[in-house]
Amino acid sequence: MRRYRHDVPGPREQHHQNSRHGAKSAERWRRFVRKIFLIAAVALLAVGCNDDGGGGPTDPSQVNVEFTTTDLVPGTGAQAAAGNAVTVHYTGWLYNPNGTVSKGTQFDTSSGSDPLPVVLGVSNIIPGFQQAILGMSVGGKRRVYVPPSLGYGSAGVQGAIPPNASLVFEIELMTLVQ
Repeated sequence: MRRYRHDVPGPREQHHQNSRHGAKSAERWRRFVRKIFLIAAVALLAVGCNDDGGGGPTDPSQVNVEFTTTDLVPGTGAQAAAGNAVTVHYTGWLYNPNGTVSKGTQFDTSSGSDPLPVVLGVSNIIPGFQQAILGMSVGGKRRVYVPPSLGYGSAGVQGAIPPNASLVFEIELMTLVQ
């Protein structure tokens, strides 16, 4: 009598037995791989969210400050008001709560050049800068913290000021024409 391959005990039956045990092992392997992928996905999601645990933005200039002014040197004479023509020297920094008096990277200054002419309420200058000059007298020097809403907002200035950046200015009023 001739035996066919399926009738012969040997490797084929052995393979069948291994595949039954292999099914349990394969299922365990699939569960293990799923767990690894799930853990990796959660880790990537956490990294993608850039959660530093601080609950705030990672760029210090992105902290939204309140508009505040501090007179460093009082001026003398009349106070600047809307419609007045003034000239000022100034320096501007990105806000950084960890910097000296919250000054970060300097982005602009009039130091070493002519003072900046401004007509208050008319000039095309950010609102926070103009508001900072109001009430100053000639010779006065003021530090001002400007929130993004009174600065460059969501547009920023490419290469100098990131979008939604808070700013710090020190302004000195040089001349005032009422």
